[in-house]
Amino acid sequence: MQLFLFILSVTWITVSCQTSQGTVQLNEQKARTAPDWIMNGVMYQIQPRAFTPEGTLKAAIARLPKVAELGVNIIYICPVFIADDDMDQTFWSPRQKASGMNNPRNPYRMKDFYHVDPEYGTDNDLKTFIAEIHRLGMRVMLDMVYLHCGPTAVFLKDHPDFIKRDKEGKAVNAAWKFPALNFDNTELREYLWKNMEYWVKDFDVDGFRCDVASGIPLDFWEKGRARLEKIRPDVAMLAESERVGDQVKAFDLNYGFTWFGSIKRVYEKGEPTSNLRMTWEKMAAENPQGARFIRYTDNHDIANDAWTNRIEKVWGQKGVNAALVMNFTLDGVPFLYNGQEVADTARHSIFGRLPVDWANGDTPAGKERFAFCQKLSALRHKEPALTHGSLTWIDNDAPDAVLSFQRTLKSDRILTVVNLSNKSVNVKFKGVSEANGKSFKSLLDEGVNGDIKTGFRLQPYSFWIGKVKNEK
Repeated sequence: MQLFLFILSVTWITVSCQTSQGTVQLNEQKARTAPDWIMNGVMYQIQPRAFTPEGTLKAAIARLPKVAELGVNIIYICPVFIADDDMDQTFWSPRQKASGMNNPRNPYRMKDFYHVDPEYGTDNDLKTFIAEIHRLGMRVMLDMVYLHCGPTAVFLKDHPDFIKRDKEGKAVNAAWKFPALNFDNTELREYLWKNMEYWVKDFDVDGFRCDVASGIPLDFWEKGRARLEKIRPDVAMLAESERVGDQVKAFDLNYGFTWFGSIKRVYEKGEPTSNLRMTWEKMAAENPQGARFIRYTDNHDIANDAWTNRIEKVWGQKGVNAALVMNFTLDGVPFLYNGQEVADTARHSIFGRLPVDWANGDTPAGKERFAFCQKLSALRHKEPALTHGSLTWIDNDAPDAVLSFQRTLKSDRILTVVNLSNKSVNVKFKGVSEANGKSFKSLLDEGVNGDIKTGFRLQPYSFWIGKVKNEK
């Protein structure tokens, strides 16, 4: 949902659980096995109020073939369920008020979890939208918002105890001034589990992105996952969360703002690129082995808050390209936000209709970005080492600017070198020059001179992706 600062402020700790063999640290366990479509995935986020000028599911359907052309195979769409239309700003989020749009219908403040908001269309429109995604060979994840609800949610008349209340019976708010759902209530849990089952059984949904998942008891998600797998064994779950126990049983993927925040500080605060490696190592050390994260440089929260300067403006075309190279070749699942494929710089908002400037796709910059995203997606789908390979960091002598790492799967090795600075730099590497009698062949590069053995001369925001090949 919004940039949930309480997650950012959580102290990273090593968590343990009790088993029949004794206490086991979570970082000593293995993350659950994710479905193949997640492991092989390239994810694309649709924010309906931004995706088309009309802001409807029918209009979104017309654009889906263009999304499929990118090589995307997972669509994650922001909430399309009925939003609360209560005008009492006591229950509006600060950011909702600050938007100046005077719109009560915050898509993350639900009134009815079981129906599509008329703003976006009908329930049948959603079925058609999902069917078209599947026809194009892609999967779809719906965005579920269970931490809180709107003050006039449809279930409150018959179930006033579905939300937390104080001793006087008044609603207790969660973050963003929305009434907090009461997970101590077993009937509420059943109501929400059936809600997820409904979208899978009746609408053929492939999985869910779970808003502020760490604010909800983990056992709720674990039991919900077990129920969903009885209907769809390859269901997938993405948590907006940095809770280290999520991927043991409940979730396949996580994301918070730690990884993005580290990239942002490199680009905008001048922190050394080596800090990204440190962030990655910290996250890997503290989570279950093989835990997966989505890798993004923009999403609905970032675009929503950046009203004066979108990331595309601040980092520039080449800067964003370099970050995309990094995210597409790292472990986890790469992620594109709608419009990013045409280098969109228009203002967006989840609080009103401010669409992507799709005309930018006809400009040289837009065409270049679209083709670039296609190349990265194709590379991701072609090379199993990028989806299933282990990751090893490669030391280099320019750590303030250059990130270098290797993905390995059996005999395949893919090396990524990326300059995340706005300066030219010379760099040499340790441990890859001989490559055990094999040489590296470039798969994709830009602004690079030299070779692995003698070193590279990297232009600002340049990159090189190479694969080991047999020398004959």
